[in-house]
Amino acid sequence: MSALEGKLVLVTGASRGIGHGISLELARQGATVAGTATSAEAAARLEAELQALCGRGLGLVVNVNDAAACTGLVESLQAKAGRIYGLVNNAGVTRDNLLLRMKDAEWDEIMQTNLRPVFVLARAVLRDMVKAREGRIVNITSVSGQMGNAGQSNYAAAKAGVEGFTRSLAREVGSRGVTVNCVAPGFIDTDMTRALPEAVREGLLSHVPLGRLGKVQEVAACVAFLLGTGAAYVTGSTLDVNGGLHMR
Repeated sequence: MSALEGKLVLVTGASRGIGHGISLELARQGATVAGTATSAEAAARLEAELQALCGRGLGLVVNVNDAAACTGLVESLQAKAGRIYGLVNNAGVTRDNLLLRMKDAEWDEIMQTNLRPVFVLARAVLRDMVKAREGRIVNITSVSGQMGNAGQSNYAAAKAGVEGFTRSLAREVGSRGVTVNCVAPGFIDTDMTRALPEAVREGLLSHVPLGRLGKVQEVAACVAFLLGTGAAYVTGSTLDVNGGLHMR
């Protein structure tokens, strides 16, 4: 039996890309996945996939920019499905621009979407985790937050903030049996990277020692590890999944 069998895990940004891959992998490993999307159509499609895969799972609609909606989502999910064992904060967007051209709105949206919900949702799930003396939080960050990336000062700042938040929270709740970790993907094969011009893709790969883009499934496997019993003594850490692009 998988360590995640029967465990309820909330995954944000679960309808596409890395979040979608994480949701399906956790479901395969026996978890009951509640995945969020920004539209009813995407949430329904995700729920149908989860149900077809393992006979369980939920697709939920939420705007992670809305703190009250996030808190309400957690409360309603707990009332419907029981205690949340794991939280995967994956939802995020990019609004790239050079700093001299960056608008206030481009900075603020990234902070509102990529950083603040990590705090809001972690706070919402922690009370029950601490009470049960068991829980896992995994925050999806980025290699950009570690090494920087021109045109992404907003995104890099938010992701670096998530790593600092993760380490601080890990110190707060470790004695209660709750672990808090990050997974930091590099260049992953998703719709976003497939849309890049071939010359740009080749330029990116020239900096990756493994010489290829990462697979969504490779990120998902790392998330599943951190949620499982095998990572019970791992907290405040960042698991880099970047093909050697950035080494520490």
